Amino acid sequence: MLTLQEVRQYISGLQVAEDSHVYIGKLDNKKQKSIGVYNRKMDGAAHIALGGLSCTSYDTRPISLLVHWNKNVSESEEAAYRLYEKIREESSLVIGNTEVNFIALQVPQPVDVGTDDNGIYEYVIWLDFIYQRK
Repeated sequence: MLTLQEVRQYISGLQVAEDSHVYIGKLDNKKQKSIGVYNRKMDGAAHIALGGLSCTSYDTRPISLLVHWNKNVSESEEAAYRLYEKIREESSLVIGNTEVNFIALQVPQPVDVGTDDNGIYEYVIWLDFIYQRK
């Protein structure tokens, strides 16, 4: 299993934002230059191979990243693209004790979602971690 906390650690390790500014769950007072790591809903049936769960070798963890940066649109966009490119360059990796075979980016680029109530620019990146089941 690939936990949200393990994904948070991985995103923090990419060093786009400080470790203390990468969070999971809801934070009411988000700091500038932060990245939120959230579960993302998926539709459809569970991935189970013919032959049942014992024959299923991989699973998918859908994630949504919120890049909550600052009041400068250019700097905010640059941070979002820097994170996107670092993720896109990954080919295979281990997160925690889980072997991740592939990261499927579900958007062609970071999605501009405008500003929050305080005028901080935000971008969203959707991705799926395809990982080895144990």
